Amino acid sequence: MDFTFTEEQQAVAGIAARVFADLATTERVKEVERSADRVDRRLWEALAAAGVVGIAVPEAAGGAGLGMIELCLALEQQGRRVAPVPLLWSALGAMALAAFAPASPWPAAVVAGNVILTCALAEPGAGDPSEPAVDAVPDGAGGWLLTGVRPSVPYAHVAARVLTPARAADGLVVVLVDPTGPGVSAAGAEATDRQLLTHLTLDRAPAETVVGPDAGASALVWIRQRALVGLAALQLGVASEALAMAAAYTSGRLQFGKPLSSFQSTSARAADAYIDTQAMAVTLWQAAWRLDRGLDAAVAVDVAKWWAAEAGQRVVHATQHLHGGLGADVEYPVHRYFLVGKQLEDTLGGGSAHLARIGAALAAAPR
Repeated sequence: MDFTFTEEQQAVAGIAARVFADLATTERVKEVERSADRVDRRLWEALAAAGVVGIAVPEAAGGAGLGMIELCLALEQQGRRVAPVPLLWSALGAMALAAFAPASPWPAAVVAGNVILTCALAEPGAGDPSEPAVDAVPDGAGGWLLTGVRPSVPYAHVAARVLTPARAADGLVVVLVDPTGPGVSAAGAEATDRQLLTHLTLDRAPAETVVGPDAGASALVWIRQRALVGLAALQLGVASEALAMAAAYTSGRLQFGKPLSSFQSTSARAADAYIDTQAMAVTLWQAAWRLDRGLDAAVAVDVAKWWAAEAGQRVVHATQHLHGGLGADVEYPVHRYFLVGKQLEDTLGGGSAHLARIGAALAAAPR
């Protein structure tokens, strides 16, 4: 397998890097964290104008028609700046609608930057992702009425619609629900990384069909796999940038007249963190590559998310420790990388959950 990026992919990464570097400065991220909705609207508009939001949305919906690799390249740059924008969730919602409901007007609106979509994929506790805690009954007009809970929905407080799975009598469905519509009550919560999440309680809330029960289960797999790979891309960016910050700090910080980076214990821990980031990268790109080529990616996706969870948390711990007392300063940038890394570690399942899925797949494989 050749992991060399094409010129087009390198261009995508370059554009995303410039937009995030120019607008998602440390001071700007702090400013947005103090705002009411904690979303950088100026950055979001710039990403839409640069075509980044629609990078993996089909051309028919106004997007660039590229794939998960290109979206992940952009998400990696977002992770490097810990930028507070809903790029993964809104792009994924638009991609899913374009794939499964091509007549929907929402993808074009997302690409233009006019609306934000999000996806409700988390389940209460250790819930099975294939068994959503929402029941759906037909409304008699081609739609559904939903009853149940959707916990920890990212960016639902600024989203026009939420894409969510639900259980119907004859199978899973994937639907769109208005988070401010009738039958929906919302309770806000602050996540580990200071982003705002929303717990939605649905009581016969009307919803629009995206995928019916005949293909709902396979559509949920499609959506969830891309969400997990996107999270792994964000974590790669977070870990890589945090490690770069630690390298710069330990090279400039003197102890006993020598740079901290020259001490064996420091260099060994940094080397371990570097190896972890390389493992995160290779498993991420393998999973994204398989998704883009329509290959079976089930195990590859779980492997990528396992490395993002386990290695990602090791890296953000190491980089904070390598900063010494400065790493505990909540105003110093590396602390924010630690918080974001911890949040990404457990989003849609921590390392143990994905390791169990990998083990089950290996046990079921023919010998």
